[in-house]
Amino acid sequence: MIGLIGIRKNVDIKIREVLAVSLKRQGVVLDELKELFEEVVVISTCNRTEIYFSTNQQEINMREVFGILDWDYSLLDYTFLSKDKDAVKHLLEVVCGFHSKILGEDQILGQIKDAYELSLEKKAVSSKLLRLFEDAISCGKKFRTESKLYKIPVSASSVAVSKAIELGAKNIMVIGYGTIGSLVVKYILGNNIDNLFIVVREKSKVSDINDERVKVLDFKEYRNIINNMDSVISCTSAPHIIIKDSDIEPQGENIVLIDLALPRDIDEKLINNKRVTLFDIDTIGKLDTYNKHLRNDKMNEYKFLIRDYLDNFMKWLEIRDISCYIKELKKSGNEVIESRVKSFEHKCKEEEDVELAKTLIKSTSDYYINRAIKLLKEEKLKGCEEECMTILKRIFIEK
Repeated sequence: MIGLIGIRKNVDIKIREVLAVSLKRQGVVLDELKELFEEVVVISTCNRTEIYFSTNQQEINMREVFGILDWDYSLLDYTFLSKDKDAVKHLLEVVCGFHSKILGEDQILGQIKDAYELSLEKKAVSSKLLRLFEDAISCGKKFRTESKLYKIPVSASSVAVSKAIELGAKNIMVIGYGTIGSLVVKYILGNNIDNLFIVVREKSKVSDINDERVKVLDFKEYRNIINNMDSVISCTSAPHIIIKDSDIEPQGENIVLIDLALPRDIDEKLINNKRVTLFDIDTIGKLDTYNKHLRNDKMNEYKFLIRDYLDNFMKWLEIRDISCYIKELKKSGNEVIESRVKSFEHKCKEEEDVELAKTLIKSTSDYYINRAIKLLKEEKLKGCEEECMTILKRIFIEK
């Protein structure tokens, strides 16, 4: 079985951040989940936490999974479990941007690829999920290329920057310079701003920018100037609050705080500060109206690609289930070849004739074995493989 444990739609951010798996913990979680499942991939982003797995078990003990993830059992009702075709379809839709807060956003493909590569590194995928995630990443790339969705670019990062600029921000601070942070910086520098302060733990991490408007600070320095900013966009992977209520003075010019992290970086109490306009990842998602209908029409036009990948994967999965039968048929064919060649060797003294006979016998055996395998695959897709295999065993395997 291929399975998916995920968070239900429209769950409040307060719940989602509790059910997140931090980047630092993902490796440890994978190691522990490998004890429970044959294969596993953990995806944890600002909008979702999803665990894909393959197992021979028919029933999944969700409380056991929650225990490994150190999640509160009282939150079980906020999660869902999907199996087989439903789980595969969901992943393909996710990788193409259908389940993103901002429809069609382009960061999810990279995030899924990163999660998959971590599972590869941890040897947590080997067969079914290996094929599934290779197909899903291929589907995501093809979907974006053929639909030309890149011509209507959008992401939470771009929407956040647009909002800050719209509200008059000229002096902006970005806290964090990972995947999302670097995108935020890119979008900001494409606008007419005065200063951009990038806050990182190690200044050497920001070595790819040559722009006089940019200044790099560490976490000891930024609090000295945060109150002079027009806007602060925070997007770290920290498991705790970065900007506390006490960090923002109650008096001063208006300041736009935008939190793109999950768990959240900015204390939600700051919404009560009169000089603060606060946005989190959910409110940023609701701001995405520009080109939304255009993206929706374009994405639905190319949704057939998801159906194609889904059908092909499910066919592969079904045929994979009869691999043991195929091995039996090939083994039987090889045994026949070996028997006939030995019989011929006893009657023929010329070595060249023996090799020629071996080639001819093998080609004859392979011809009929391959026809049998083709028929078995066709019957599997019709759901009649058991009856077919019974007949093939009597013809090819039973002595």
